[in-house]
Amino acid sequence: MAIEWRDDLATGNELIDDQHKELFSRFNRLLESCQGGKGKDEVTRMILFLGDYVRSHFATEEQLQLRHNYPGYTAHKAQHDAFIEDFRKLEDQFRSQGASFVLVIQTNQTMVDWLIKHIGGTDKAFAGFLRSNA
Repeated sequence: MAIEWRDDLATGNELIDDQHKELFSRFNRLLESCQGGKGKDEVTRMILFLGDYVRSHFATEEQLQLRHNYPGYTAHKAQHDAFIEDFRKLEDQFRSQGASFVLVIQTNQTMVDWLIKHIGGTDKAFAGFLRSNA
């Protein structure tokens, strides 16, 4: 079952919204691959993608928050830092065990939690702040 991008998740910043949409797209590819019995192949691509994504996307969001004096910056950045730590654990597991079935499941769980809680909650709150202070 895919997790669909919804317009109410948009921040109004085209770069951030495009990055979020790409994350949704990549995650849905992982889900489709799992359903087709090819999750191990796709999780490798997801881990490589996330390595670049977390650095560039989080920096973009955090710079925008600082530029607009977002009062929730510290808590938002703490969530980014926690995700980076979770991602590093997935990366370490990938390096030591390869694209195992367990890694596929853990990556799915980590991504679902992130997409729903962070983008659907924390980023949505930031988007509301941006819209009300535009």
